[in-house]
Amino acid sequence: MGRAVGADGGAGFTGAVWRTWGRTEAVRPVRVERPQSVEAVQRAVVAAGRAGLRIKAVGAGHSFTGIAVAKGVQLDVTGLSGVLNVDTLRARVTLGAGTHLWELPRMLAPHGLALTNMGDIDRQSVAGAISTGTHGTGARFGGMASQVRGAVLVTGDGTLLRVSETENAELLPAVAVGLGALGILVEVTLQCVPTFLLHASERAEPLEAVLDALPERVAGADHLEFYWFPHTGTALTKTNTRIPGTDARAALPPLNRFVDDWLVSNQLFRLTCSLGRVAPPIIPHINRVAEKLTGTRDYTDLSPRVFATRRTVRFVEMEYALPAEVVPEVLREIDGLIERRGWRISFPVEVRFAASDDLWLSTAHGRQTGYIAVHRYFREPHAEYFEAVEEIMMAHAGRPHWGKLHTRDAQDFTGLYPRFVDFVALRERLDPARLFANDYLDRVLGA
Repeated sequence: MGRAVGADGGAGFTGAVWRTWGRTEAVRPVRVERPQSVEAVQRAVVAAGRAGLRIKAVGAGHSFTGIAVAKGVQLDVTGLSGVLNVDTLRARVTLGAGTHLWELPRMLAPHGLALTNMGDIDRQSVAGAISTGTHGTGARFGGMASQVRGAVLVTGDGTLLRVSETENAELLPAVAVGLGALGILVEVTLQCVPTFLLHASERAEPLEAVLDALPERVAGADHLEFYWFPHTGTALTKTNTRIPGTDARAALPPLNRFVDDWLVSNQLFRLTCSLGRVAPPIIPHINRVAEKLTGTRDYTDLSPRVFATRRTVRFVEMEYALPAEVVPEVLREIDGLIERRGWRISFPVEVRFAASDDLWLSTAHGRQTGYIAVHRYFREPHAEYFEAVEEIMMAHAGRPHWGKLHTRDAQDFTGLYPRFVDFVALRERLDPARLFANDYLDRVLGA
């Protein structure tokens, strides 16, 4: 791997190929820089502009789209991590933008705080998670970006833009889900809540019964999600109920967690995906076995240990946000599509929910939202399946997750997001030279 002079006078690295976690994107940046301070980020941005190179921040690479691909200067912001300030009175924490979500429980625990909601994967960086609209589930809870109360970003001319409820407040709904198009996030302030527990109730239930009662189930639960393995009639539901952090925990015994969440959900699933790839006709049989292996269980633990699970089987994913009320209809359409086409799909379909919000590019903007995510094992072809499902989603006013595969472009989004034109205008103001652009952003926002 070669070296080049970095913006802070140190070594910038060239020659390494960077890949997304799902192996959907790969790039060899002209230069890689790893700033350890906000000032180093500012210098890197200015230097990139002078050199005529685009510059992009990268976190954990957990997006499947090319949203973080940097052909010019790749800015690894891992060095900008940790707790920078805690406002105990308002339960707010300011973090370096490169902090990973999995690090937050140990950082917040000494202050008696936790994130209000989390997704089911915690490998992402804070900046990457909010910038792409990462969300969890729960009809009364918004995505992670809805917890943002302030941010600091480096704009195209290298200056700092501070956004909060008292400073440039009108920009907060745009910056919270900024797609990395408005600047380099260096600090993020999140609204937290006191530490709490979740009681998890996991059940295998008849899919049609779940769909028939879905509005009531969603409204009556703090956090409801379910998985459905194609070629089966079973929904694997997970209902999480919030309880005070002072209540007694009844965590899964270590052996049970190891067997269920590591051996079955990862190691055995990896084996079955590999078998299904070489012998697709056996996939329906494998899926029926999988639904039987996923047993009923109840446990109570600290919220991060219930929200997030470890995933080691690589996959590719497309997820669409829909009006919550159409989820049952759309899921039935996907089921019919799979059977008509004779596809053999080994990965489950995931269904989650989120509260409406007012963030300009949030997939839940202005409506109670249901999410349907389809996946394929990363070694299997996915395009035909995803594109056919996407047609169904588009017919129901679906909005694609910014970090997951889709084929939509700026023309589509003008009609899907009421504030899309305003966001594009703000981008023009903050980054007229398109220093933070790449091929993906050119497609979804316009060149």
